[in-house]
Amino acid sequence: MLIQEVENIVGLSKKSIRYYEDEGLLNVKRNDNKYREYTEDDLQKLKIIKFLRELDVPIRELKLLNDGKLTLTRCMEDRIKKINNLEANYQKVKIMCEEIINNKETFRNIDINNYFQNIRIMNKKEGFTMNKEKSNKGKKIGGAILASTIFDSFFIFLIGILIYFQITMNEKCPIILFIFLMLVLLTPVIITICNLIARIKEILKGEEDEASKY
Repeated sequence: MLIQEVENIVGLSKKSIRYYEDEGLLNVKRNDNKYREYTEDDLQKLKIIKFLRELDVPIRELKLLNDGKLTLTRCMEDRIKKINNLEANYQKVKIMCEEIINNKETFRNIDINNYFQNIRIMNKKEGFTMNKEKSNKGKKIGGAILASTIFDSFFIFLIGILIYFQITMNEKCPIILFIFLMLVLLTPVIITICNLIARIKEILKGEEDEASKY
């Protein structure tokens, strides 16, 4: 099967699938037309990778699992240990919230020093924070839109100039040449918009910047 079918079945983007190939987790053969041809074994391995990534297993551990240098049991034990640490931190946060309620703290009069010190220790020792996922996605989407807008603005400006001179000049540009120039200038704009849509989908699905997660 081709990558489009795999993408739909597994729920990973083409970018992610190719990333895992580049990292040596898949060894995909090419057919006579030079297209990647995925087997049932490849599909099964991608499902396993997708599942383990949902459990936040890093790429370095996936490589060890793939090479037989790490057992799945040991990997899951590490997951449990990290989950237990998270649960302990969430319990600490819950206790702090209950203390704030029981002490009838207010925004202006909260005894912040003790709470601040506790949360700072959790940030430093455990890297724990409850404030990350939504804000990060919003920033990444905003950054992608801004970059695309800046890039497209140049070509849109040129298109505007071309149309202006075509309308106002006495000697018109030959219509075939005019259409050709319009297509040349519109092509990068359309490509950028398509890439932006794909990028936003990746961000919303949690697949953005695969390499940066590991």
